[in-house]
This record gives sequence, structure tokens and C-alpha cells, in this order.
Amino acid sequence: MLENKEELKNKIIYRASYRGSKEMDILMTKFVKSIINNLNLTELNELNHLVNLDDESLIDIRNNILNDKVSQTNLIKSFQKF
Repeated sequence: MLENKEELKNKIIYRASYRGSKEMDILMTKFVKSIINNLNLTELNELNHLVNLDDESLIDIRNNILNDKVSQTNLIKSFQKF
């Protein structure tokens, strides 16, 4: 289980770092690295979903515009405040 958790962390960090737009790469990498070691497996899965959203959806989330892809959670609130 621990290996799977570490693999998921590495996958999330990689995806956050290589999104396509440099600005979102920087934002997501900093956000992910600031919280990733404090998350349980459920929260890591939620973060994995978040980093795999397209940039437009992430910008909407930052602007507090939620859609059917995302529901308001503590992780989303943290991202909006970051």
C-alpha cells in the first residue's frame, strides 16, 4: 500500500509539472508540493483528479466557478486560496 501511495504522489507531482502551459505548470507544482505530504489516500486521489483537469477548468475553479467536473471540497478550497 505504501508503494502505491508513493507512486501516486510521484504521478501527481509529474502531472502537475508538465501540464502544457508554463504558468499553470508553476502554479500547480507549487500547490501540489505544498500539500502532498499531508494528504491521505482519498485526498491524493482527489488531487490526482484535480491535476488532470484541463487548464481552463482549473482557472474556473480558481475563480470560484465550479462545474459538473468538480465539487466543493477542502482540497478545492485550498486550491482557491493558494
